[in-house]
Amino acid sequence: MKSSIKIVAGNASRPLAEAIAAYLEQPLALCSVRRFADMEIFVELQENVRGEDVFIVQSTSFPANDHLMELLIMIDAARRSSARRITAVIPYFGYARQDRRTSGRTPISAKLVANLITEAGADRVMTLDLHAGQIQGFFDIPTDNLFAAPVMVRDIKERLDPDDMMVVSPDVGGVVRARALAKRIDAPLAIVDKRRERPGESEVMNIIGDVEGRSCILVDDIVDSGGTLVNAAEALLAKGAKDVSAYITHGVLSGGAVSRIASSKLKELVITDSIQPTAAVKLARNIRVVTIAPLLGEAIGRTAEESSVSSLFV
Repeated sequence: MKSSIKIVAGNASRPLAEAIAAYLEQPLALCSVRRFADMEIFVELQENVRGEDVFIVQSTSFPANDHLMELLIMIDAARRSSARRITAVIPYFGYARQDRRTSGRTPISAKLVANLITEAGADRVMTLDLHAGQIQGFFDIPTDNLFAAPVMVRDIKERLDPDDMMVVSPDVGGVVRARALAKRIDAPLAIVDKRRERPGESEVMNIIGDVEGRSCILVDDIVDSGGTLVNAAEALLAKGAKDVSAYITHGVLSGGAVSRIASSKLKELVITDSIQPTAAVKLARNIRVVTIAPLLGEAIGRTAEESSVSSLFV
């Protein structure tokens, strides 16, 4: 079955796609993604995909709109080239934070993007740690929301002392995710109660749980400005925590986030390569990247073979 797989890489995720292809022992499909002089995107599949199972790997990370448009055009190119099935593999699904109306006269952009991907011609979507699980329901096509937890659990067990670990949710909304990780590593759970005054800023109010003498592990899906993590680390250390690390799936790290984290009291921030790390991220003293290529590669292989994907996370 694997011989019928074609893995196509967009500009946002080429190193990750190459690693996935290596895991599956498949070459990347030849594909040219370039710009006209006015920055219009042009895509050309440079090999036959007729009747093939095509997996297009593209995160919609910065610049989000360019990478989203690339994804849509690549899907359209594969559809018009008579691919048998097209799966949009979106390691980081941008616009996921706009999953509901928080005030009057605002959009639900996550639903709009889901519609665009479906209408472009995708038959299936595969993504990782959606900001809100219900976004799966925004798609009218099968959608696999994978979890980075197995990768993180393996890394935590290899590097940290299990006797004094404590998993911490940086806010009340992330308790389900943090509890699931805590259960996997058999660690207690604490919660940071915070109040967000405006987007991109947060104020830590209270720590729910006894963190004194513990090595605390903050767990979340996205780190953007880094303010929440920095504030949470300071609050945990003030309550007697031994040290504070963070395991975050998607390292958006916009603006001055990298320098903010590098100069903070965080022992280490561990992110995945769902978003291609920048040079600043690679050079930061306390930021480390773990790969999700084997996880995505296994999920792609199982999808092609029509076998269970959910069993990866049991």
